[in-house]
Amino acid sequence: MDKQVKNKLTLLQLIKEKDKYEVKKGVKEELYIERLDATIVFEKPDRTLALESIEMTRDKDIEAGEADVHLIYNSIVEPNLKDPELQQAFNCAEPTDIISKIFEAGEIPKIAEEILKSAGYGAHIEKVKQVKN
Repeated sequence: MDKQVKNKLTLLQLIKEKDKYEVKKGVKEELYIERLDATIVFEKPDRTLALESIEMTRDKDIEAGEADVHLIYNSIVEPNLKDPELQQAFNCAEPTDIISKIFEAGEIPKIAEEILKSAGYGAHIEKVKQVKN
């Protein structure tokens, strides 16, 4: 869809407001889970984790939904889902089992989607208009 340009990002803006535009690592965000009436905190995934999870969705040998579980397990920092005491309390055979023991089947893809969005995947980007030479 062609649109008229509202604001053109300039070199001067990038330099002048470097902190505003620079991609930051270690950014944490919070999600509210209505059923739990509580929030969880995740760290924005780095490129490697995001691409690894996306690639898992394309692998025919990996069960559907495993990519979401992998992404969530490796992104949530509060509560610490990797805590051995938590794992034991929920009788997890595999560490990632904790995801399906805490979150409903329909919540898992929504959480994963929000985590990926934080890293720019699914961001709204569109063509504006043809550039004339």
